[in-house]
Amino acid sequence: MLRSRWALWVGIVVFPPLGLALWWMRRGVGAVARAAGTLGICVVAIVELFAIYGMRLEWNGALKVSAVSFETRAHRDARLEASRARQRIEAPASVPASGTAPVETARVVAAAAPARRAERVAPAYWTDFRGPNRAGVYAETEIETVWPAAGLPRLWKEPVGGGYASFTVGEGRAYTIEQRRDREAITAYDLETGRELWAWAYPALFDEILGGAGPRATPVYYEGLVYSLGAKGDLYCVSAKTGQPRWSKNILTDNAAHNPQWGMAGSPLIVDSMVVVTPGGAQGKSMVAYDRLTGEPVWRALDDRAAYTSPILATLAGRRQIVWISAQRAVGLAPENGALLWEYAFPAQMDMNCSQPVVVDEASVLLSSSPGAGAALLEIAKTGDSYAARPVWQNNRMKNKFNSSVLYQGYIYGFDEAILACIDAKTGELKWKGGRYGYGQLLLAGGHLVVLTEQGHVVLVRATPEGHQELARFPAIEGRTWNIPAIDNGLLLVRNASEMACFRLGRAAISRAR
Repeated sequence: MLRSRWALWVGIVVFPPLGLALWWMRRGVGAVARAAGTLGICVVAIVELFAIYGMRLEWNGALKVSAVSFETRAHRDARLEASRARQRIEAPASVPASGTAPVETARVVAAAAPARRAERVAPAYWTDFRGPNRAGVYAETEIETVWPAAGLPRLWKEPVGGGYASFTVGEGRAYTIEQRRDREAITAYDLETGRELWAWAYPALFDEILGGAGPRATPVYYEGLVYSLGAKGDLYCVSAKTGQPRWSKNILTDNAAHNPQWGMAGSPLIVDSMVVVTPGGAQGKSMVAYDRLTGEPVWRALDDRAAYTSPILATLAGRRQIVWISAQRAVGLAPENGALLWEYAFPAQMDMNCSQPVVVDEASVLLSSSPGAGAALLEIAKTGDSYAARPVWQNNRMKNKFNSSVLYQGYIYGFDEAILACIDAKTGELKWKGGRYGYGQLLLAGGHLVVLTEQGHVVLVRATPEGHQELARFPAIEGRTWNIPAIDNGLLLVRNASEMACFRLGRAAISRAR
């Protein structure tokens, strides 16, 4: 009896629903009443676990619960802030104070920004989303293909704010965007040490139950400037050296557009003197080009709802063009004025076109989506002064969800849902499927696939149509990982919503002036 009463009081103090359950059982009430009471206690217990104890369900790419965590976003933010404070103590001279600004201040800066040419800086490599040409291919240096049993040498590992952006690199800095409490922060880190060099933060919090909080789109670097788009449409042009903004505006407000269900995810595209974004506004405001130095609008086009893809710049059928997959179709646009060159219907369930188009040759581009139309190879042809797209083949053998494919020697490598696969780019024929890495991401480097799994492991797979050949793997970061990796100067950068790390992948580094 003493033990029973002791358990009752411990239950009431530590976890009230448990105490209620013990008390209920001691009362000896009828079965019906006991069942109703038990159900009520369960409801109370679930509410308390979420509201008081901070329980959080983590969903994988198949919309199934993959993990349960009791670390709240506030706890993660506190861990991040402690890390940055430690960095400032260890290297105060190299870490300038972070900047913050309310939205009103950003608008004043935008209005006052002078229309001057950007400063010329040393060449950089991985400056764009998914690297050069947004193709997901690294070809700057040779890579190591025989890895130690413990994994690639790690240069650093640090906490990072929430979100699903990747990294871009310029001037020896790695740039990304993060959720920090109720602000989005555009950040720059020293590539070789992981130390924060600057952070420009502004009020913005996007959060939803499946993906969680944080910005989705990757910032891009171009000629000393960084262009960043937040999950709620805040477009910033900031100095790559200091993080101070040159101009900013909200592209949703500016184009009378509604934010899609999972937030703005299309990375800004630099085309000549413009920065192109896809707010998805109606009445000709779906895709917009702004002057990249002043933020003034240059042209607007289309009426499509935005999906979650980023536009790319490609030359197809001899015509330089912007290729984009909206929620409804694939399109090619003239970069000088936004005129529609061709279109191809490619709708997705819940507007979930997420993966990038892959240029296959001088006239062909691959589309892929899940849930939706599967995969299709389009041939772009010119007749007279007009262009048209026709499907060469279409099937469901390469259903990219939010993980884009890569092209190597005539074959497409990517995730068919959560399983790695290889198809013939010209025919759509499936060559193999193998390797369950969840809804991870991949890049092509040195004839190999560098895979970042949904669980945060880095895997090396040979890129060959002969079959799935996994060569090495190691755990890199912890937690659900949907962020695309980046590689610059032989350094592999990975991150998710809580951690980031850098590993030496290349055989030799390139000396660059900063």
